[in-house]
Amino acid sequence: MRVVLGALWMICGASLAAPTPLRFSVSDSWAMPMVQLENNRPTQGILYDLMLSLATQVGRPAKFHVLARGRIANAMKRGHIDVRCYVTQAWVDDLPGDYVWSVPLMVQRNVMVSSHTARSPVQVGKLAPQPIGTVLNYRYAALDPLFANGQLTRDDSRSEELVLHKLVAGRFDYAVINEWTLDRFNLNLPPKQRLHKVAIVDEQRLGCIVRNDPNVPVQQILRTLQQMKMSGEIDDTIKLYTGENAQPLHTPDKN
Repeated sequence: MRVVLGALWMICGASLAAPTPLRFSVSDSWAMPMVQLENNRPTQGILYDLMLSLATQVGRPAKFHVLARGRIANAMKRGHIDVRCYVTQAWVDDLPGDYVWSVPLMVQRNVMVSSHTARSPVQVGKLAPQPIGTVLNYRYAALDPLFANGQLTRDDSRSEELVLHKLVAGRFDYAVINEWTLDRFNLNLPPKQRLHKVAIVDEQRLGCIVRNDPNVPVQQILRTLQQMKMSGEIDDTIKLYTGENAQPLHTPDKN
């Protein structure tokens, strides 16, 4: 009996000593080079490497919650997420709960893309009324006036990759996409079929938000993110996945 009790005590002690996981949100709409999802789990990509490195340096295991983008805010409100990365204040109306912003970690550029080469840069504000490819629940502040007056209409897809596949298939003439995602997607296409950037839509400075809770090492997380940025670690990770030597992925089954 004493042996059994002793074993139970050791198991309980080990459980109590184990560090609490750091819980990250992962949007199921992300595509490479931001994140590669396999069986609903992130396996590689800029954000996966960033979040895993952050958790390791803070001394916590990482736990990833893959969610539809529209459900992330509610998960934050319920306290199910400790850190949300790849976000900017322009995308958040009413930040639920008590969260703290990190320093900006990267700059994202959204571009207008087409399957046809433009002789000159497209003037987005002068496009004829038409649908354009967009991602469900994504906010495009620069295009909001054009959506509001009906000049452009959203043709939403569940993910960035699906938007680009629809563009290739001719569902619409233009789409709005993260420039890094476009460049990575083009690696898997023959040169004559690659998509073309025809206009810059906007640029956003993106960072992370951290749940301000006594059980979360908030200041340590913020300091670590700042160190990762200042040391060049984040920029090196971006170059790893977006540079000239970035490896193409196997082409997904379009069916």
